[in-house]
Amino acid sequence: MLKAYKFRIYPAKATECLLKKTFGCSRFVHNKLLFEIKNKTPKSTEKFLKEKHNFLKEVDSIALQQSRINLETAFKNLQKGNANFPKFKSRKSRQSFRTISTNNNIKIDFENNTLKLPKISPIKFRDLRTFTSPIRQVTVSKDKTNKYFASILVEESKEVNPIETFTLANTVGLDMGIAHFVTLSDGTKIDNPKFLIEYQNKLRKAQRRFSKSKKGSRGRAKLRIQIARIHSKIANCRKDFLHKLSTLIVKKYDGICIEDLNMMGLLKNRKLSKSLQDLGWSMFADMLQYKALSSGKTLLKAGRFFPSSKLCHACHFKKVGLKLNDRVWTCPSCGLSHDRDINAALNLKSFFQSTLGTRGIYAGGDEVRLKPAVVLATQVHVGYASVLESRSSAL
Repeated sequence: MLKAYKFRIYPAKATECLLKKTFGCSRFVHNKLLFEIKNKTPKSTEKFLKEKHNFLKEVDSIALQQSRINLETAFKNLQKGNANFPKFKSRKSRQSFRTISTNNNIKIDFENNTLKLPKISPIKFRDLRTFTSPIRQVTVSKDKTNKYFASILVEESKEVNPIETFTLANTVGLDMGIAHFVTLSDGTKIDNPKFLIEYQNKLRKAQRRFSKSKKGSRGRAKLRIQIARIHSKIANCRKDFLHKLSTLIVKKYDGICIEDLNMMGLLKNRKLSKSLQDLGWSMFADMLQYKALSSGKTLLKAGRFFPSSKLCHACHFKKVGLKLNDRVWTCPSCGLSHDRDINAALNLKSFFQSTLGTRGIYAGGDEVRLKPAVVLATQVHVGYASVLESRSSAL
């Protein structure tokens, strides 16, 4: 099982200079090879480039090889239709290089908090986490705020926790919204923190000063870093909120059901796109997925066409004409008044119980039998994957 540890590193001035050289050389190899491919000229090798450009010999050769490998991977993904045509790298964007562990050339000392990379002096880092697993590779990066990070990929022998036998009573449905970030089927509503709105005025003032500054001036460079720090602050606050909330939910419940939302389609709505991007729904779903997998919990994603808001959780009447601004509605069949978000969360919980219930994955009898077009779902755990596939084929 592969696991990544991301540490912030604090290089000395001489080490920082060598890191910048490695960033530049890796970027140079990428741009040189991409230029040759676009102009259909003979493709160079790392050895040929080193003979022609002596400055490439100062840095780690493995990092230069990884630039070529990354470019080849990008073109393979392009042929498969999974990516766009590769672009030239700029020194103004995020800088990074990757090196592979061979012959114990990468060492980490947790007693002195130092990381040793090829051709680079030991670098200080600050983190309380430790590991004993062998290191596979290290990716060093520098963001726009001039902070350095090292992402260390290790191969852990620890097996994934087995899937726990969940109880239907300890399951929860999660309905994600804008007014409230998430609503639980037990009636709990988590407010939307709105981190972007909190820092919007500060960000707007900095961007106005940046647009009026002179190009190439020191003041403009300082303002660029200031704007990047504000964006970094917003992103860090959002990640902290999502991590804490996802960890709390995974620890508390055995079974979790969420919707598989079409984010690309939702972002086309100009009135809601800004608020949707600030929420981080996709990141939250990914966190729930890998945390549930490592904890042995069960996560089920309902299909994006599942009418969680339009179904009455009591009598299962479907109100077709329900609008987005109808936050409270009354069921014409049973007369029960519904809070839109709580009702959707209860329907997701019922979907989980009927899909992975005690009497089989597709419960019948006295329980509600959902339509075949609705019950299609994706499951995280491999143990349930074959069950869901056989169920889908039976439909």
